[in-house]
Amino acid sequence: MNYQENLKHIRNIAVIVAGIDEEYQNSIIEGIIDCAKVYHANVSCFASFSGVISSNRYDVGEYNIYELVNMQKFDALILMTNTISDPEEKAKIIRKAKESGLPTVVLDGEEDPDFYHVRIHNHKAMREIVQHVIEKHHAKQICCVAGPQANPEARERYRAFCDVMQENHLEIGENQVYFGDFRAIDGKKAIETFISAGMPVPDAIICANDAMALAVVAELEKYDYSVPDDIIVTGFDNTYNARHYCPSLTTVSRPLNAAGYKACETLLHILNGEPVEKKQYLEAETVFAESCGCCRDVARNIRQYKKSTFQLIDDCRNDISLLNRMTTELAEAETIEENFEVISHFINELDCEKYCICLCSEWEGIYRDRLGQKEEEYQIHGYTKNMSAPLIWDKGQIRSREYFRSEDMFPEDFETGGNISYFLPLHFRERCLGYYIITNGEFPIKSMLCHSLMLNISNSIENIRKMIHLGNVIQELDQLYTTDPMCGIYNRNGFIRTADKMLKHAKKNKENVLIAFIDMDGLKMINDNYGHKEGDFALQRLASAIHDCCKDDKICARFGGDEFIIMGENAHEADLEPLEGILRKKFSDINRAVSKPYEIDASVGMLVTSVNEDDTMFSLITQADMLMYEQKKRKKTSRYLRKE
Repeated sequence: MNYQENLKHIRNIAVIVAGIDEEYQNSIIEGIIDCAKVYHANVSCFASFSGVISSNRYDVGEYNIYELVNMQKFDALILMTNTISDPEEKAKIIRKAKESGLPTVVLDGEEDPDFYHVRIHNHKAMREIVQHVIEKHHAKQICCVAGPQANPEARERYRAFCDVMQENHLEIGENQVYFGDFRAIDGKKAIETFISAGMPVPDAIICANDAMALAVVAELEKYDYSVPDDIIVTGFDNTYNARHYCPSLTTVSRPLNAAGYKACETLLHILNGEPVEKKQYLEAETVFAESCGCCRDVARNIRQYKKSTFQLIDDCRNDISLLNRMTTELAEAETIEENFEVISHFINELDCEKYCICLCSEWEGIYRDRLGQKEEEYQIHGYTKNMSAPLIWDKGQIRSREYFRSEDMFPEDFETGGNISYFLPLHFRERCLGYYIITNGEFPIKSMLCHSLMLNISNSIENIRKMIHLGNVIQELDQLYTTDPMCGIYNRNGFIRTADKMLKHAKKNKENVLIAFIDMDGLKMINDNYGHKEGDFALQRLASAIHDCCKDDKICARFGGDEFIIMGENAHEADLEPLEGILRKKFSDINRAVSKPYEIDASVGMLVTSVNEDDTMFSLITQADMLMYEQKKRKKTSRYLRKE
C-alpha cells in the first residue's frame, strides 16, 4: 500500500463535548484516545467551556466551536451531548449529525433510532444506593438533590429514587426535592432551600452527582450538622474528590474509560463493515463509604492518595506559574506579532506536539457606513470562509500560514494516524476571533487551568484588537485635525506642525527654504454669481493643482479661506520660475478641462531665503504674503466672466 492509499485508510472521528476539564468528560475522552491509538485513528475533539461563566454572551462565543465541525471531513461522530446544557445547541448538533449520515455513537444521551448508543446503567445503581440507605441505615425522611430533568441521566437517577421511595411506602414531600444543574452551587442552594422550608431534619440526602453531594456536606457543616452522624449524604460518579473527601462519599463508580473505548471501537467496527449492537450498556458499581456510615479501610489507600494529591498540587502550581508569567508578558505586547511571539515562548510547557492559533479574516473587526454612521461589524455565528494561522508551533518549530479554508478546519493536514486534536474556541464575549488547536497533549483534559489560559490569550488578542482600533481612531482624529475636509490637503494646523520640523531642519543644516503664498482670484465673484457650491468647486480644483505641484520635498496647505501656501526645503533661486510656470500651466489645464464661465486663477508670491536662528514661520509667510500682494495689485482684482 502506497502513502496516499495509507492516508485514505486512516479513520477520522469527531467528538463533540463540553467541559473537557471535568472528570466525567476527560475519563471518557481518555478511553476514546486509548482506542484511537490502538486502531491508529485520528480524533478531533470540539470542546466548549459553556455554562461555566454566568454570561449568555460568553456562551454564544463558546458554542461557536461546534459551527466549525465539517461533517464531510470525518468518517464518524461521537456525541457527548449530555454535557451540553443548552437545549437549542444540543438539538442543533443532533440535527447536523443526522443530516450528515455519518455513523454516530451517543454516550449517555437520549435514545434515538438514528444513532448507536453506549450507556451506563444509572437506574440500577441509584436504586441500590437508595435501598441501602433505607434498609441498612433505616432512613425514612429522605431528601433528594436531583439533576436537570432535560438530561436523560438525571431523569433516570431521579426516577430510580422515586421508584424505591414508592416501593418502601415513603412519601416524597413537596419540599423534599431540589432540582439542580449538576454543579456544586446547586448543593449549597439545596440546603438553603430545605432549611428555609422549615421541614424536619432529614435522615438522608440523595444527590444525583458527587459535585452537588460534596457541596451539600460542606453546607451542612456550616449549620453544625455532622455527616453521617446527623445526616447521611450520597453522591454519584465516584470522582477523585468524592473518594478523597472526609468523609469519603457513598457513591456510584461508573466505567467511564471503558465507555469511551467502547464508543470509539463501535464506530471503527461499523466502518470496517462489522456487525455491532445498536445499544450497548455498561454496568455501574455502588461504592459504600463513610458518608452513609459504612466505613472502609482508608489506610491502605493513603499512600496512593498522598502521591496523587502531591502530583495534583504540583501540576496546579506549575500551571499557575505558567499562567502568571504568560499573563505578565502578554500585558506588554502592543502588536499581534509581539503577542504571538510571547505565546510561542510558553507552548513547550503545555507538553503538546503541536499548537495552532487560527484567526478569522478581519478578526480585528470592520466598519460599515450605515445611514451616515459607522458601525462595527464582527463575526458572531460560524467562522469566516477564509482563515489564517499566524502561529503554528510544531515540536518547537514555529511557522505560520497566511490562508486556509475554514471548511478544512486544520491549517495543515496530518500525514499519519493516531493523532488527538482539541479544538477550543477563541473569542471575546460573543465576538468570534478564531480557535485554538492543541494536538497530542493532555493539557486540555488534565489541567484545571486550561480554560483560564485560553481566556487570557483570548483577552490579550482582544486587547490588541482594541489597540488597533484605538490607533485607527487616533489617526482619523489626527487627520481631521490636520486636513482641510473640503480640499483634502493640509489645513493650517497640519501645515504648521510639518513646516515647523522643516524649518528646524533648515536652520540646523543651514539650508534655504522656499515659501509660496497663493491667494485665489475672484472667489467672491464666483460665489455671488454662481453660488457657494460652485465656489467650493473652484477652490477644490485650485487645491488640486497646487497639490500636484508639491512633490518630494514640498508641502502645501489651505491656510484659510481662499489662501494657500507651499513650503519646500533645500531650495534654490532657480526653483522659483519653474514652480510658478508649473502652477500657471496647471491652472490653464484645469480651466480647459472644466470649461466653466469663469476662470480659476490665483496671485502668487514666492521667495527662496536662508533661515536664521531668529526667523520664525510667521515672518517667512509674511514676506511671501507681501510678494503675493504686489502681484495681485499688478493684476486686475476682479474676474470678468468668460464670454460664451
